Amino acid sequence: MNAPAPLIALRAASVRFGRVAALQDIDLEVQAGERIALVGANGSGKTTLLRLLHGTLEPDAGVREVAAQAGRARAATQPLGAMLFQRPFLLHLSAHANVRLALWLRGVPRAEHAERSAQALARVGLLAQARRPARELSGGQQQRLALARAWATRPPVLFLDEPTASLDPTAKREVEALIQTFAEEGLTVVLSTHNLGQAKRLATRALYLEAGRLLVDLPVERFFRDALPAPAAHFLKGELPW
Repeated sequence: MNAPAPLIALRAASVRFGRVAALQDIDLEVQAGERIALVGANGSGKTTLLRLLHGTLEPDAGVREVAAQAGRARAATQPLGAMLFQRPFLLHLSAHANVRLALWLRGVPRAEHAERSAQALARVGLLAQARRPARELSGGQQQRLALARAWATRPPVLFLDEPTASLDPTAKREVEALIQTFAEEGLTVVLSTHNLGQAKRLATRALYLEAGRLLVDLPVERFFRDALPAPAAHFLKGELPW
């Protein structure tokens, strides 16, 4: 039996910002249902790789391939899935309106907006806050709202860029629990994180980047057990927070 086609594939993909090589010769496949953690020091290329996988960046060399999803083909240049950042961008609108706007932008029929928005807010424990201005919510609530907004659009992949880095421990646990639940339901997750404990808790596969190169790509249990190239081994030894 042939292996399933990856949702996203990068073939010798490179990205440059002027003279800076942000990513160099990246070969990577993302399969449906995977949970991938991107780890590495600041400037290693994690966020750039997330943006390239998402489709908001074009490779300067190599190619990005995207499989047909949910019965319709997507152009290789079209963003795939939803992306969340460390500090979510929320409009000066209610929590409910922020979710409804995302549904409108995704082309969801207007008749479905109210129900799907309420479902998404309930899913993250914010239904009681539906009418509150989004920017008056706490940091943890704002990140949960961003997750609700993404989940409501039913994306094939959820891209997360340091999703809990600015949160207190309680909010961090709440957001991690939601990510874990979504992943267990089959949503593909790709996240960047400095927290190796978080990578171990949430991911099934770990990728280590160094100066724009992908040096390690292993199942997460092997990443924390096997002998690794010197830069990755040093990163693990110096950064483990648990």
